Amino acid sequence: MPDTEWTSPRKMMYYYMDQSDGIEARLAVNARLIDGFARDFDDGLQLDPIESNIIKLTVTNNAAASVEDALSLTSNHGLSRNNRLERHYRDVLCGRVHTPQDDATKINAGRLALGI
Repeated sequence: MPDTEWTSPRKMMYYYMDQSDGIEARLAVNARLIDGFARDFDDGLQLDPIESNIIKLTVTNNAAASVEDALSLTSNHGLSRNNRLERHYRDVLCGRVHTPQDDATKINAGRLALGI
């Protein structure tokens, strides 16, 4: 059988590496955002509520995208109850429904940017 995009071990390795790199990049961004925001808070800086909401939106969406990418590497096995990814996926999705939700954050940031 000739090598195709899905049967070539080398192509699959590059696909897994690419997905893993994307996951690591988003987690690194999250760590910087959270650490910087926590450091500012610890230093007593006045924190902007809209900025904190944007950080929550970004960190939550990056976490969800990271787990979704990891799940895409495991296929259906990742969604079974005995796989830790299934629990991580439920956890990160719950972050999206906690206040402030994405639409409210984007509306408020847009209003601030437009001065309305």
